[in-house]
Amino acid sequence: MPAAVGSVRDALASAADAFAAAGAGSPRLDAELLLAAATGLDRARLAAEPELPVEPGPAREFAAMVRRRIAREPVAYILGRKGFRRLDLATDPRALIPRPETELLVEVGLELAPATVLDVGTGSGALALALADELPGAAVTATDTSAGALRLAAENAERLGLADRVRFELGSLPDGGRFDLLVANLPYVTEAEWAGLEPEISRYEPRSALVPGPSGLEAIEAVLGELSLGRCAAAAVALEVGAGQARAVAELVRRAGFGSVEARPDLAGIDRVVLGIDTQGGSQTAGGAPSWRR
Repeated sequence: MPAAVGSVRDALASAADAFAAAGAGSPRLDAELLLAAATGLDRARLAAEPELPVEPGPAREFAAMVRRRIAREPVAYILGRKGFRRLDLATDPRALIPRPETELLVEVGLELAPATVLDVGTGSGALALALADELPGAAVTATDTSAGALRLAAENAERLGLADRVRFELGSLPDGGRFDLLVANLPYVTEAEWAGLEPEISRYEPRSALVPGPSGLEAIEAVLGELSLGRCAAAAVALEVGAGQARAVAELVRRAGFGSVEARPDLAGIDRVVLGIDTQGGSQTAGGAPSWRR
Protein backbone atom coordinates (compact mmCIF):
# COMPACT_ATOMS: atom_id res chain seq x y z
CA MET A 1 0.00 0.00 0.00
CA PRO A 2 1.42 3.44 -0.91
CA ALA A 3 2.59 5.55 1.97
CA ALA A 4 0.79 8.69 3.06
CA VAL A 5 1.85 11.92 1.36
CA GLY A 6 2.64 14.64 3.89
CA SER A 7 0.53 15.91 6.77
CA VAL A 8 -2.62 17.99 7.04
CA ARG A 9 -0.48 20.93 8.18
CA ASP A 10 1.79 20.67 5.13
CA ALA A 11 -1.09 20.23 2.68
CA LEU A 12 -2.97 23.24 4.03
CA ALA A 13 0.08 25.50 4.15
CA SER A 14 1.15 24.63 0.62
CA ALA A 15 -2.33 25.10 -0.84
CA ALA A 16 -2.96 28.35 1.03
CA ASP A 17 0.34 29.79 -0.23
CA ALA A 18 -0.53 28.80 -3.80
CA PHE A 19 -4.00 30.34 -3.56
CA ALA A 20 -2.62 33.56 -2.12
CA ALA A 21 -0.08 33.79 -4.93
CA ALA A 22 -2.91 33.29 -7.45
CA GLY A 23 -4.86 36.18 -5.91
CA ALA A 24 -7.67 34.19 -4.29
CA GLY A 25 -9.41 36.12 -1.54
CA SER A 26 -9.60 33.56 1.29
CA PRO A 27 -6.68 31.17 0.78
CA ARG A 28 -6.65 29.41 4.14
CA LEU A 29 -10.41 28.87 4.26
CA ASP A 30 -10.43 27.60 0.69
CA ALA A 31 -7.63 25.17 1.47
CA GLU A 32 -9.49 23.84 4.51
CA LEU A 33 -12.76 23.39 2.61
CA LEU A 34 -11.07 21.53 -0.24
CA LEU A 35 -8.95 19.31 2.00
CA ALA A 36 -11.99 18.45 4.11
CA ALA A 37 -13.83 17.38 0.96
CA ALA A 38 -10.89 15.36 -0.36
CA THR A 39 -10.24 13.52 2.91
CA GLY A 40 -13.78 13.21 4.21
CA LEU A 41 -12.70 14.84 7.47
CA ASP A 42 -14.42 17.91 8.87
CA ARG A 43 -12.53 21.16 9.35
CA ALA A 44 -12.62 20.81 13.14
CA ARG A 45 -10.63 17.57 12.97
CA LEU A 46 -8.20 19.04 10.46
CA ALA A 47 -7.55 21.87 12.92
CA ALA A 48 -7.28 19.56 15.91
CA GLU A 49 -4.94 17.04 14.25
CA PRO A 50 -2.56 18.96 11.97
CA GLU A 51 -0.01 16.11 11.94
CA LEU A 52 -2.57 13.64 10.59
CA PRO A 53 -1.19 12.05 7.40
CA VAL A 54 -2.93 12.63 4.09
CA GLU A 55 -3.24 9.31 2.29
CA PRO A 56 -2.28 9.03 -1.42
CA GLY A 57 -5.83 8.83 -2.79
CA PRO A 58 -7.14 11.92 -1.00
CA ALA A 59 -3.82 13.68 -1.73
CA ARG A 60 -4.33 13.20 -5.47
CA GLU A 61 -7.90 14.43 -5.26
CA PHE A 62 -6.81 17.44 -3.22
CA ALA A 63 -4.05 18.25 -5.71
CA ALA A 64 -6.57 18.25 -8.56
CA MET A 65 -8.84 20.59 -6.57
CA VAL A 66 -5.90 22.87 -5.80
CA ARG A 67 -5.06 23.19 -9.49
CA ARG A 68 -8.63 24.20 -10.25
CA ARG A 69 -8.64 26.79 -7.47
CA ILE A 70 -5.31 28.26 -8.61
CA ALA A 71 -7.06 28.84 -11.96
CA ARG A 72 -9.61 30.85 -9.87
CA GLU A 73 -12.48 28.41 -10.31
CA PRO A 74 -14.94 29.09 -7.46
CA VAL A 75 -14.79 26.72 -4.50
CA ALA A 76 -18.55 26.13 -4.79
CA TYR A 77 -18.13 24.77 -8.32
CA ILE A 78 -15.15 22.62 -7.31
CA LEU A 79 -17.09 21.14 -4.40
CA GLY A 80 -20.36 21.08 -6.32
CA ARG A 81 -22.34 22.55 -3.44
CA LYS A 82 -23.05 25.75 -1.54
CA GLY A 83 -24.92 26.43 1.69
CA PHE A 84 -27.87 28.82 1.54
CA ARG A 85 -29.99 29.39 4.63
CA ARG A 86 -30.74 25.87 5.93
CA LEU A 87 -30.12 24.18 2.59
CA ASP A 88 -27.10 22.56 0.97
CA LEU A 89 -27.56 23.30 -2.73
CA ALA A 90 -25.86 21.56 -5.64
CA THR A 91 -23.99 24.13 -7.73
CA ASP A 92 -22.49 24.03 -11.22
CA PRO A 93 -21.96 26.48 -14.11
CA ARG A 94 -25.58 26.17 -15.23
CA ALA A 95 -26.48 28.82 -12.64
CA LEU A 96 -24.99 31.48 -10.39
CA ILE A 97 -23.57 30.49 -7.03
CA PRO A 98 -26.00 31.61 -4.28
CA ARG A 99 -24.72 34.65 -2.36
CA PRO A 100 -25.26 35.53 1.31
CA GLU A 101 -26.80 38.91 0.42
CA THR A 102 -29.62 37.13 -1.44
CA GLU A 103 -30.78 35.73 1.89
CA LEU A 104 -32.25 39.19 2.53
CA LEU A 105 -34.96 38.33 0.01
CA VAL A 106 -35.83 35.28 2.10
CA GLU A 107 -36.04 37.48 5.21
CA VAL A 108 -38.49 39.77 3.42
CA GLY A 109 -40.54 36.74 2.42
CA LEU A 110 -40.67 35.48 5.99
CA GLU A 111 -41.74 38.94 7.16
CA LEU A 112 -44.63 39.13 4.69
CA ALA A 113 -45.63 35.44 5.06
CA PRO A 114 -47.27 35.17 1.61
CA ALA A 115 -49.50 32.25 0.69
CA THR A 116 -48.28 32.27 -2.92
CA VAL A 117 -44.77 33.11 -4.13
CA LEU A 118 -43.20 33.53 -7.56
CA ASP A 119 -39.41 33.37 -7.86
CA VAL A 120 -38.39 34.82 -11.24
CA GLY A 121 -34.97 33.77 -12.53
CA THR A 122 -34.59 31.02 -9.96
CA GLY A 123 -31.14 29.80 -11.07
CA SER A 124 -30.09 27.03 -8.68
CA GLY A 125 -33.46 27.34 -6.95
CA ALA A 126 -31.99 28.95 -3.84
CA LEU A 127 -34.76 31.47 -3.20
CA ALA A 128 -37.69 29.27 -4.16
CA LEU A 129 -36.44 26.31 -2.15
CA ALA A 130 -35.50 28.37 0.92
CA LEU A 131 -38.95 29.97 0.95
CA ALA A 132 -40.65 26.62 0.47
CA ASP A 133 -38.55 25.21 3.30
CA GLU A 134 -39.19 28.07 5.73
CA LEU A 135 -42.77 28.88 4.72
CA PRO A 136 -44.28 25.39 4.64
CA GLY A 137 -47.77 26.74 3.99
CA ALA A 138 -46.78 28.69 0.89
CA ALA A 139 -47.31 27.57 -2.70
CA VAL A 140 -44.12 28.42 -4.60
CA THR A 141 -43.59 28.77 -8.35
CA ALA A 142 -40.09 29.18 -9.80
CA THR A 143 -39.24 30.27 -13.35
CA ASP A 144 -36.09 30.70 -15.40
CA THR A 145 -35.42 31.40 -19.06
CA SER A 146 -32.45 28.98 -18.93
CA ALA A 147 -33.50 25.35 -19.31
CA GLY A 148 -30.20 24.23 -17.78
CA ALA A 149 -30.65 26.37 -14.68
CA LEU A 150 -34.23 25.17 -14.31
CA ARG A 151 -33.08 21.54 -14.43
CA LEU A 152 -30.49 22.28 -11.72
CA ALA A 153 -33.18 23.88 -9.55
CA ALA A 154 -35.48 20.89 -10.03
CA GLU A 155 -32.64 18.51 -9.17
CA ASN A 156 -32.02 20.46 -5.97
CA ALA A 157 -35.72 20.32 -5.11
CA GLU A 158 -35.79 16.55 -5.59
CA ARG A 159 -32.64 15.95 -3.55
CA LEU A 160 -33.87 18.19 -0.71
CA GLY A 161 -37.31 16.62 -0.56
CA LEU A 162 -39.04 19.79 -1.74
CA ALA A 163 -40.11 18.70 -5.22
CA ASP A 164 -43.77 18.57 -4.21
CA ARG A 165 -43.61 22.13 -2.80
CA VAL A 166 -42.29 24.04 -5.82
CA ARG A 167 -43.60 24.19 -9.39
CA PHE A 168 -40.95 24.93 -12.03
CA GLU A 169 -41.76 26.67 -15.31
CA LEU A 170 -39.53 27.65 -18.22
CA GLY A 171 -39.85 31.35 -18.98
CA SER A 172 -40.30 34.56 -17.01
CA LEU A 173 -43.80 35.41 -15.71
CA PRO A 174 -46.54 32.77 -15.90
CA ASP A 175 -49.43 34.04 -18.03
CA GLY A 176 -52.38 34.83 -15.79
CA GLY A 177 -50.48 33.98 -12.62
CA ARG A 178 -51.52 35.72 -9.40
CA PHE A 179 -49.16 35.83 -6.45
CA ASP A 180 -48.92 37.43 -3.04
CA LEU A 181 -45.17 37.98 -3.51
CA LEU A 182 -42.80 38.07 -6.47
CA VAL A 183 -39.13 37.73 -5.53
CA ALA A 184 -36.27 37.98 -7.97
CA ASN A 185 -32.50 38.10 -8.05
CA LEU A 186 -32.28 39.12 -11.70
CA PRO A 187 -29.12 40.06 -13.62
CA TYR A 188 -28.04 43.59 -12.64
CA VAL A 189 -24.33 43.91 -13.53
CA THR A 190 -23.67 46.62 -16.12
CA GLU A 191 -21.65 46.00 -19.29
CA ALA A 192 -18.97 48.37 -17.96
CA GLU A 193 -18.70 46.48 -14.66
CA TRP A 194 -18.28 43.06 -16.26
CA ALA A 195 -14.59 43.43 -17.17
CA GLY A 196 -13.69 44.41 -13.61
CA LEU A 197 -15.27 41.43 -11.89
CA GLU A 198 -13.16 38.82 -10.12
CA PRO A 199 -12.04 35.91 -12.33
CA GLU A 200 -14.16 33.55 -10.24
CA ILE A 201 -17.18 35.34 -11.70
CA SER A 202 -16.13 36.46 -15.17
CA ARG A 203 -14.42 33.19 -16.14
CA TYR A 204 -16.83 30.67 -14.64
CA GLU A 205 -20.32 31.95 -13.82
CA PRO A 206 -22.90 32.34 -16.61
CA ARG A 207 -22.65 35.84 -18.05
CA SER A 208 -26.30 35.83 -19.09
CA ALA A 209 -27.31 35.47 -15.43
CA LEU A 210 -25.24 38.51 -14.47
CA VAL A 211 -25.33 41.09 -17.28
CA PRO A 212 -28.72 42.05 -18.76
CA GLY A 213 -27.41 44.96 -20.85
CA PRO A 214 -25.55 48.28 -20.71
CA SER A 215 -27.44 49.80 -17.76
CA GLY A 216 -27.80 46.66 -15.64
CA LEU A 217 -31.51 47.38 -15.18
CA GLU A 218 -32.86 45.79 -18.36
CA ALA A 219 -34.05 42.52 -16.78
CA ILE A 220 -35.75 44.33 -13.88
CA GLU A 221 -37.41 46.75 -16.31
CA ALA A 222 -38.69 43.84 -18.39
CA VAL A 223 -40.27 42.02 -15.44
CA LEU A 224 -41.88 45.18 -14.06
CA GLY A 225 -43.09 46.03 -17.55
CA GLU A 226 -44.82 42.66 -17.85
CA LEU A 227 -46.50 43.24 -14.50
CA SER A 228 -47.65 46.67 -15.65
CA LEU A 229 -49.21 45.12 -18.76
CA GLY A 230 -51.17 42.69 -16.60
CA ARG A 231 -49.59 39.50 -17.89
CA CYS A 232 -49.12 38.40 -14.29
CA ALA A 233 -50.23 39.91 -10.97
CA ALA A 234 -48.32 40.35 -7.73
CA ALA A 235 -49.42 42.05 -4.52
CA ALA A 236 -45.77 42.74 -3.64
CA VAL A 237 -42.38 42.56 -5.31
CA ALA A 238 -38.97 42.18 -3.69
CA LEU A 239 -36.03 42.68 -6.03
CA GLU A 240 -32.32 42.31 -5.35
CA VAL A 241 -30.32 45.20 -6.84
CA GLY A 242 -26.72 46.21 -7.24
CA ALA A 243 -24.89 48.86 -5.26
CA GLY A 244 -26.21 52.29 -6.21
CA GLN A 245 -29.24 50.96 -8.11
CA ALA A 246 -31.89 51.12 -5.36
CA ARG A 247 -33.11 54.64 -6.14
CA ALA A 248 -33.60 53.93 -9.85
CA VAL A 249 -35.26 50.57 -9.21
CA ALA A 250 -37.55 52.09 -6.57
CA GLU A 251 -38.80 54.55 -9.19
CA LEU A 252 -39.41 51.70 -11.65
CA VAL A 253 -41.37 49.84 -8.97
CA ARG A 254 -43.51 52.93 -8.30
CA ARG A 255 -44.22 53.32 -12.00
CA ALA A 256 -45.33 49.68 -12.08
CA GLY A 257 -48.12 50.58 -9.66
CA PHE A 258 -46.74 49.69 -6.25
CA GLY A 259 -47.77 52.46 -3.86
CA SER A 260 -45.48 51.61 -0.95
CA VAL A 261 -41.80 51.31 -1.89
CA GLU A 262 -38.75 51.00 0.32
CA ALA A 263 -35.13 49.83 0.17
CA ARG A 264 -33.65 47.29 2.57
CA PRO A 265 -29.91 47.32 3.35
CA ASP A 266 -27.74 44.23 3.52
CA LEU A 267 -25.23 43.55 6.30
CA ALA A 268 -22.71 45.82 4.60
CA GLY A 269 -25.18 48.72 4.70
CA ILE A 270 -25.77 48.65 0.92
CA ASP A 271 -29.39 49.04 -0.19
CA ARG A 272 -29.76 45.53 -1.60
CA VAL A 273 -33.49 44.84 -1.86
CA VAL A 274 -36.25 47.08 -3.17
CA LEU A 275 -39.65 46.13 -1.79
CA GLY A 276 -42.85 47.35 -3.37
CA ILE A 277 -46.35 46.69 -2.04
CA ASP A 278 -49.55 47.30 -3.99
CA THR A 279 -51.45 49.35 -1.42
CA GLN A 280 -54.44 49.89 -3.71
CA GLY A 281 -55.28 46.22 -4.14
CA GLY A 282 -54.89 46.36 -7.90
CA SER A 283 -53.00 43.07 -8.05
CA GLN A 284 -55.54 40.55 -6.84
CA THR A 285 -54.09 37.27 -5.67
CA ALA A 286 -55.36 33.72 -5.98
CA GLY A 287 -55.84 33.26 -2.24
CA GLY A 288 -57.58 36.56 -1.54
CA ALA A 289 -55.85 39.50 0.08
CA PRO A 290 -52.32 38.75 1.32
CA SER A 291 -51.64 38.77 5.04
CA TRP A 292 -50.28 42.35 5.15
CA ARG A 293 -53.62 43.68 3.82
CA ARG A 294 -55.91 41.76 6.18
